[in-house]
Amino acid sequence: MSQLDQIKDAIPRSRQFVTEVISELRKVHWPTRQETVAATVVVLVVVTIVSLWLSLVDGVLSFFFTRFLGT
Repeated sequence: MSQLDQIKDAIPRSRQFVTEVISELRKVHWPTRQETVAATVVVLVVVTIVSLWLSLVDGVLSFFFTRFLGT
């Protein structure tokens, strides 16, 4: 297949690809604004809890290492 044939074949394949992408995007369940806000709040709460837990563990470990190892 020559390069010219490959270029000519690329246009219909690109059109088909875009058509299939649009078709698949129509099947997607897009969340409502309320669902998006609720999910965002859950993520922020979980991140806050995990960061507080990690800070606590880090503080305790730092205390024990400096207290007992004297560094």
